[in-house]
Amino acid sequence: MVEAFAAQGAKVAFLDRDEEAGSALSAQLGGRVRFVVCDVADAPQLQAAIKDTAAALGGLQVLIANAANDTRHELDEVTPDLWDDCLAVNLKHQFFAAQAAYPAIEAAGGGAIICLGSISWLNNTTGMVGYTTAKAGIHGLVRTLARLLGPKKIRVNALLPGWTMTERQLERWVDEEAHREIDNAQCLPGRVMPDDIARMALFLAADDGAMCTHQTFVVDGGWI
Repeated sequence: MVEAFAAQGAKVAFLDRDEEAGSALSAQLGGRVRFVVCDVADAPQLQAAIKDTAAALGGLQVLIANAANDTRHELDEVTPDLWDDCLAVNLKHQFFAAQAAYPAIEAAGGGAIICLGSISWLNNTTGMVGYTTAKAGIHGLVRTLARLLGPKKIRVNALLPGWTMTERQLERWVDEEAHREIDNAQCLPGRVMPDDIARMALFLAADDGAMCTHQTFVVDGGWI
């Protein structure tokens, strides 16, 4: 997404706790994007980073809340700490990011907030109950924020990827069995790629999506 927005000439900033990877991406793009080291599960740190970023960029029009952790876990493995961690990194940060960002977006005359969900809770995925519960909660958050922020000319939508071939997925979980599952589940052949998700985010962020809010946009090859 950082690459896609930068390619459009947008002023882009991104937050990540992985300093090495974030710095490498910023360098790869010639320093044209602003990278901020941040643990998004730490709400005060997250909100401070967003406010500082808005000031550094001279404003803010688009927020994409896409941090997540889909590490698999079985029902009996879930502890209170694991549950809290799942909600913090998959749901909690989306609210507190929006809370910090919307005044700057309103001041810019309006814009868009895009919250990344998942089809996992819709297609009966069972191996990560904390994750799927948090992702389901995003829909309630998006619909509420859309009502609250609509009068401020801020559009709020959920973007739901299918099983997307990111580096993390390919390294950890996409094996021959997974490919068979995808082939059986999707209407379309091929694989959902990161660029497919980024293009939908660009649409929702741009004037093309000017009257789209309170909605869920699914990019999954026809799985659900």
